[in-house]
Amino acid sequence: MKTLYIECAMGAAGDMLTAALLELIEDKAAFVKELNELGIPDVEYKCEQTVKCGITGTHMSVLVNGSEEDEIMHKHEHHHDHEEHHHHDHEEHHHHDHEEHHHHHSSLHDIEHIVREHINVSDKVKDDIMSVYELIAKAESHAHNRPISDIHFHEVGTMDAIADIAAVCLLMNRISPDRVVVSPIHVGSGQVRCAHGILPVPAPATAYILKDVPMYGGSVKGELCTPTGAALLKYFGDSFGYMPVMNTEKIGYGMGKKDFEAANCVRVFLGESQDKTDDIIELECNMDDMSPELVGFAMQKLFDAGALEVYTTAVGMKKSRPGIKLTVLCRPQDKMSIVEQIFAHTTTIGIREASKLRYVLDRRVETVDTQFGQIRKKISSGYGITREKYEYDDIALAAKDNNMSIEDVLKNI
Repeated sequence: MKTLYIECAMGAAGDMLTAALLELIEDKAAFVKELNELGIPDVEYKCEQTVKCGITGTHMSVLVNGSEEDEIMHKHEHHHDHEEHHHHDHEEHHHHDHEEHHHHHSSLHDIEHIVREHINVSDKVKDDIMSVYELIAKAESHAHNRPISDIHFHEVGTMDAIADIAAVCLLMNRISPDRVVVSPIHVGSGQVRCAHGILPVPAPATAYILKDVPMYGGSVKGELCTPTGAALLKYFGDSFGYMPVMNTEKIGYGMGKKDFEAANCVRVFLGESQDKTDDIIELECNMDDMSPELVGFAMQKLFDAGALEVYTTAVGMKKSRPGIKLTVLCRPQDKMSIVEQIFAHTTTIGIREASKLRYVLDRRVETVDTQFGQIRKKISSGYGITREKYEYDDIALAAKDNNMSIEDVLKNI
């Protein structure tokens, strides 16, 4: 199984993750050229080799109108909001004078316009970019107790973050690992200065994103993991823990700007690992006072919140009442959001939790050209077997469009 392991011994930021993943690509210069042709307004990518503690790696810079975010922010008089920080070296930042740019994109809606209309990537990568940004916006909304629609990002910080997120999403799509494992994340310690004052590390937005993800502090003073880095790790990580047994084929080092006693880098390993297992959480509750319609609605909300499986079982309850047992399987990092959804959409007053080890087949999706058009096919493999199955929705649509039965479509693919 093609496995990517991301080691975050010195935290993570978007530029560091970009640089580390870039080292796994055969032709780095060609990929950077591709990044610069994405069409992100006013943005230019540059990479260079750099050395930290004797280790050679790649440093990625994002220039907005010819300057890096940090350089621009230090020129002006006002403090830069924490929600607009995206680089790994988090010294005191300053607001950018809006008169220097005629473009101003601030809300999540504006960001989506940039991503959907201006960036030259596939729809899958665009969806990934927006999913990562929505994690950040949700965290900022929680931290500042404001609706997501009221969260605004400074122009320069926004373009810098879009560039980092787009680069990582494109690289992950290019590398296409079957499994992504992320180490426990070093978040740093001490405090960070922002427009709201001096905040503890990890900053509130980062802490919210990393709920249910293993993280730790240490002797290093400063903010090592940014909200952007946290959101990228949360979105792409299939599991969080220590390195699995794997045969490593490639190693990449993505360097941060600042110098510490330890090498300031994100390290990635790409190779083949054993057949796949997952650590999952099983949540259960019993109910005897819900209608089927409400149960169906609750199940959909749980899937929307990231549940892996949701199902019901008929049970006998107290006072000889027939009831249902609701069972939800989810990833550890999604546990609390799932718990909140269960309480919000069911009548239960208690939830049971159990940790489970799940043996799973590796799954990927291929698109096949057929006489009925393009149809997706799911391929599952591992533990000595391989299975293939066409996507039901695509088969059903082909059957409807051609006035055929599903069986006839399958016979003629």
